[in-house]
Amino acid sequence: MSDLAALSGWQWLGWIVFVAVLYVTYPRELFPKLRQEVGYQHLAFSSAVVLFVLWALQAGIKEGLDIHFLGVTTLALCHGWRIAIWITTVPLTLMAVFGFVPLGDIGMTALTTAVLPILFSYAIFALSYHYLTRHLFIYIFIAAFLGAALTIVFQLSVSSLWYWAADRYSWQEIVHNYLQIALLMWFPEALLNGMAVTVMAVYRPHWLRTFYDREYLSPER
Repeated sequence: MSDLAALSGWQWLGWIVFVAVLYVTYPRELFPKLRQEVGYQHLAFSSAVVLFVLWALQAGIKEGLDIHFLGVTTLALCHGWRIAIWITTVPLTLMAVFGFVPLGDIGMTALTTAVLPILFSYAIFALSYHYLTRHLFIYIFIAAFLGAALTIVFQLSVSSLWYWAADRYSWQEIVHNYLQIALLMWFPEALLNGMAVTVMAVYRPHWLRTFYDREYLSPER
């Protein structure tokens, strides 16, 4: 009870909003699919483990201002945005269990590292799907490569605003000790996601829920 009483308003808000998001986005097909399809079980749990490894490999100058790969663009393209959000609960739980993120911060971390970046990344895919030519290279370079680059910049910006609004660090400290370094991550993040999606589109297209062979590989397009 003392731990709950020690939570700040921002931490309570993060938990409440995250739980509400999980309730609203609950994918009814997820658990039946996990029970019925062994292959999808492996894909889902492998996605969660890879995400945990990426998030656990943190670097930073000050406590809390940590930099790490996201990988949520590939996650969203593989599973769709609803299931992607639910899969992130596994690495988030592991992050709390192993002490990478304080339990009180899990809610807000989930919003800034998982929920909002997944929605942002999926929105880029949706816009490219509806307004650009449906071609394999458009899918790889816009939805995956460029989408990942913009998503990590978005995530870093949202996280910075949270640290500043929660009065953990001054804006000057955030800019000099976090943003200036973190913004160098856009290219490695884009390359990581772009390569992962390229390999799957070529060798395992059925792993990409957002990849449609008849549309992206049609000679008429």
